[in-house]
Amino acid sequence: MIKTPLCELLGIEYPIIQGGMAWIADATLAAAVSNGGGLGLISAMNANAEWVRKEIRKAKTLTEKPFGVNIMLMSPYAQEIAQLVIDEGVPVVTTGAGNPSQYMGAWMEAGVKVLPVVPSIGIAKRVARCGAVAVIAEGCESGGHIGELTTMTLVPQVCDAVDIPVVAAGGIADGRGIAAAFLLGAVGVQVGTRFLVADECGVHQNYKNKILHAKDIDTLTTGKRTGHPVRALKTSFTREFAKKEYDASVTNEQLNAFGAGALRLAAVEGDEKNGCFMAGQIAAIVNKEQPAAEIIREMFGEAETVLGGAGKWVK
Repeated sequence: MIKTPLCELLGIEYPIIQGGMAWIADATLAAAVSNGGGLGLISAMNANAEWVRKEIRKAKTLTEKPFGVNIMLMSPYAQEIAQLVIDEGVPVVTTGAGNPSQYMGAWMEAGVKVLPVVPSIGIAKRVARCGAVAVIAEGCESGGHIGELTTMTLVPQVCDAVDIPVVAAGGIADGRGIAAAFLLGAVGVQVGTRFLVADECGVHQNYKNKILHAKDIDTLTTGKRTGHPVRALKTSFTREFAKKEYDASVTNEQLNAFGAGALRLAAVEGDEKNGCFMAGQIAAIVNKEQPAAEIIREMFGEAETVLGGAGKWVK
């Protein structure tokens, strides 16, 4: 069985973290992943403290295992959520879309372990100095908000740059991806797209079906013009967004307004015309719905097999 320092650090059985997907990563999915041996996450997204508190308390009724909260630092409620995780005794926080340094002191004092998602070496170094216990190096193969570097290039560079554990994210949905992450120097993985089709994931079935039928070239990145690139499946919405992005007559404000609420339309309502179905480039190999625990066991079983045969080319 695969054990890494991440297991001891977070008190989990398998070195895997479920991605903090907005409108998707709720208490039910987080608890299922944690019960399966990984670290489940509740996404705070742009929700207020009351909503997040309810999800945290619900998760506590569904699992006795550790789980965490993902905090989007651009949220207008970020400060409230930062205090909430302390008040509710959440053991782990992951962060994205901003610099968590202003909250790190309070989190560290409360014993909260912080793992920021980072797209570059510079940000990785900054959060390491602030007291992060590990970083999640996320390549641009990921679904949702992304940076510019690929997982293959980002992970080893971050591993060389910081003295804390590194978790790999982006383009990982099976045991081969896990094995590759370890060989790049990571001590674990974060997975999002694969968990979209977990039985316990409450995302709309239309969303799951799009993942299950995705092809290798079925994702598109939009939003680079506004500085907030997002990877999602190709749909009428994303194609129209891309068209507007290259239209000089469309202002950034109009572009942002066009995209507002599109993820919710996809995740909650399954709106195939107006919704934004965020997904990673690895979606094409995700082809069946399974319980979260089965997904985890299957992925790590594959990883053991791959790693066991990794020396066959070395003479």
